[in-house]
Order: sequence, then C-alpha cells, then structure tokens
Amino acid sequence: MAEHKGGTVAAIQMVSGQDIDANLEEAGRLLAQAAGEGARVAVLPENFAVLSTRRMLDQGQEEITTSGRIRGFLADRAASLGLWIVGGSLPVAARPDGEKIPGRVRASCIVFDDQGSEVARYDKIHLFDAMVEDDHGQYRESDTFEPGSAVVTVDTPVGVLGLAICYDLRFPELFRALRARGADWVSLPSAFTYNTGEAHWHALLRARAIENQVWMVAPGQGGQNGPRRRTYGRSLVCDPWGKIVSEMEEGPGLVTAELDHTRTKEIRERMPVWTHRRL
Repeated sequence: MAEHKGGTVAAIQMVSGQDIDANLEEAGRLLAQAAGEGARVAVLPENFAVLSTRRMLDQGQEEITTSGRIRGFLADRAASLGLWIVGGSLPVAARPDGEKIPGRVRASCIVFDDQGSEVARYDKIHLFDAMVEDDHGQYRESDTFEPGSAVVTVDTPVGVLGLAICYDLRFPELFRALRARGADWVSLPSAFTYNTGEAHWHALLRARAIENQVWMVAPGQGGQNGPRRRTYGRSLVCDPWGKIVSEMEEGPGLVTAELDHTRTKEIRERMPVWTHRRL
C-alpha cells in the first residue's frame, strides 16, 4: 500500500426518520456539502436511510444486489461528486459470499470509491441487545440482524481505514485487530441512544484512539428520530493522541477534519505502545 500523508474527511450527522426517500434526499444534500468543503472521504451515520426496524427486512431483500435503492444511491453520489463514501450502515439480506439470510439481515457498512465502485463491506459484529433507561427501553438488534464475523480494512486516499459500527465501540479487541491490519483511521457510524451517549461516547472514542494511536471518525444520528427515540449526536473526529479536533452537537450537519498522518507517525514513534504490548 502507498504511504498516505492524509487528507480531509467529513463525518455526517443526520436525524433520520421513517421516510427512506426523505432520508436519502438529506444524505445527498450533506454529501454534496462535504464534497464542496473539500472532503476526500465522507462517512454517513448508522441507519442513515432505514431507521425503522420493521422496514429492515423488506429493504434488506432489495439491497442484496448492487442495484438496490440505497446501494445504487451511494454509488451514484460517489461517482457524481468524485467522493469516497463510507455508507454508514444499511440492511442487506445476504452474506458477503451471496448466501441469503433466512429471516434476518446484516447491518452492512459498504465503502464506495470516487468512481462509484464498491471496494469494501463490513458487517456489524457486535449487536446491541440491552436495556436502556429511555422511552424506548429495550433494544434487541439480534432479533433483526445476524452478526458479521470478518475484520475489514480498506486502503483509501486518506490512509488505511478500519471499519466498525456503533456498539462495536465497546469491544476494544476489534480495534486492536484493525490496528494490526494497518489501520491509520477508524470510522464508527453510530446511532447511540442519548443516555448511553451522554455517559460513554466521548470516553470510549478517545480511549480507542489513544490505545491504538489511530484517528477516529465518528458520525452519528443526533436528535429526536421519533416519539420514543432520541439519539446523542456529537459527531466528531478524534486524533491519535485522544484530542477531539472537530465536533458538533445535535441536528443534521457535518464536521470536517484533516487527517494528518505525519502526526500519527510522530505519536507512534514517541510512545511506541504497539511494540510494548506483553499480552
């Protein structure tokens, strides 16, 4: 792989609702804004197009092929904008080898290059089955989703990217594996609940960045997505020293930041924690 000096990335925040067409229209607007602000890679949030659990299964059937509505939309926008797009997450009712999944889908993060070609796919490994003290109460992703198992990195114009999604953030072994595969930066499309985000979002993102000396690019859902669902937002970019270099609060929008891999190299050389590991 070529050595990368870095470049500008965008973390896109949305407040997706139940209307897929409206969600795609908003995503298109924000992707165009990211390209206009000089981003070479834009990262969408988790469930950016389909937020409703009830619609995941039906839409997942459509997204089995590259001509699915959401996959086709992302390919078109990537090519027309000349922008690499990390496609948040979308439901796909087939495994990467094409085998169909009975009764469930996978939460897939598909990466598109600036020609509109699919160059990587990561299926969310860790599923959010938890009780949360909010209006929604119980979350059971495993009722709808099948977990993935593969650790995925991909070479991008701004460095080697490691792929993760939302709840993965709580499992540091995944980020160790991504660093071992050469990750310079990790994207974390998310839809953190307000309560869990307020408690843990910043602490966990900074920890994963510091432990592995990688940039973290974390776009989220951020606002009142429905009567019983409020997401935390605070989309941000964090450098390998754990410093938050760009962040927003709630509402739709985006943040951009320059991934400076000269700084990454300096941090890794001055404190070579990777070579100091003993376990």
